[in-house]
Amino acid sequence: MDKAVVPAEKKQYQEIGEDLRAQIIQGHYPVGSRLPPERNIAETYGVSRTIVREALLMLELQGTVDIRQGSGVYVMRIPEEHENEEERLLTSDVGPFEILQARQLLESNIAAFAAKMATRADIDNLRRIIEQEQRAIAANDNSQDNSKMFHLVLAGATQNQMLLATVESVWHHMDSSPLWQQFNVHIASRAYRLKWLGDRQTILAALRRRDVMGAWQAMFQHLENVKKSLLELSDEDAPDFDGYLFESVPVFQGKLV
Repeated sequence: MDKAVVPAEKKQYQEIGEDLRAQIIQGHYPVGSRLPPERNIAETYGVSRTIVREALLMLELQGTVDIRQGSGVYVMRIPEEHENEEERLLTSDVGPFEILQARQLLESNIAAFAAKMATRADIDNLRRIIEQEQRAIAANDNSQDNSKMFHLVLAGATQNQMLLATVESVWHHMDSSPLWQQFNVHIASRAYRLKWLGDRQTILAALRRRDVMGAWQAMFQHLENVKKSLLELSDEDAPDFDGYLFESVPVFQGKLV
């Protein structure tokens, strides 16, 4: 007998997004109106603002709302009640904050290990990628994903193929994640690219010094900056409220755990 197919369990952000969508369909928020501040939505559902942000990204991806930096979240259309279920729920997608948590845990330790293991050729390759990104920003060129290249070359600098394959797998997931791609729509500006460029220069400087702890901290802070940028997209009422989703990875007596 064939096994019954068990439907994928909805993630918390999906449940909240579906409930907000239902309220829009029911007329609580007409086209052009602004949704309540994220702080209020978070308090209503008893969740963190990060979960609310993922729900709103889902609705934006569906074309239901528009997230406007420094202004709020506005209803763009009234969705059909019976739109394609698979498209609406995005049940296989992982939220951006969960991705960033995994990356902080993984890539911070990879950067620390690379500070020990990187060769001169690895350092030169990372420097060339940074210089390439500098030229791309100046020319407003988005044709190459220098961010991805930097992180993959850094993982390769550990001289451990399993670590490189793991980071490649994470980036493959991000490349195929609708929510992550929607997030990238908001952080593709020149200002953000310059910010990430500065973060990578700090990481490279730590590698050059063979500074294990400095490399760990630089990578962790870089991904923390990316996470905060997602929270700041439309927080017109309190940009620093709920400014983190997860506790920082603990460090005891100067050693990574």
